[in-house]
Amino acid sequence: QVQLVESGGGLVQPGGSLRLSCATSGIIVRESDVAWYRQVPGKELELVAVIRSAGTIRYTEAVKGRFTISRDGAQNTVSLQMNNLKPEDTAVYYCNAGGRSGRWGQGTQVTVSS
Repeated sequence: QVQLVESGGGLVQPGGSLRLSCATSGIIVRESDVAWYRQVPGKELELVAVIRSAGTIRYTEAVKGRFTISRDGAQNTVSLQMNNLKPEDTAVYYCNAGGRSGRWGQGTQVTVSS
């Protein structure tokens, strides 16, 4: 059974940093497409970053240069390092494996506010 568990969210001031982690079971992250999405209440789910099984990475334009997605094959985790956070990054962040019809974590709240 595939399980994804996010951690690392919280409250941070603008310009600050957070590191989200997605602990996985039931998949091998090096053999899977794993992504981070985010959602603001009342808005559509947005793809933030994806790391594919082949190792290619894609970011949404709004986070390029500030966020970094990476995976740890030994720990079977996928992380999202978020730097220079902005208020508009405030959202619930979800870990996903296998695309939108795949598996989802429960989400972790990120709030960027002074």
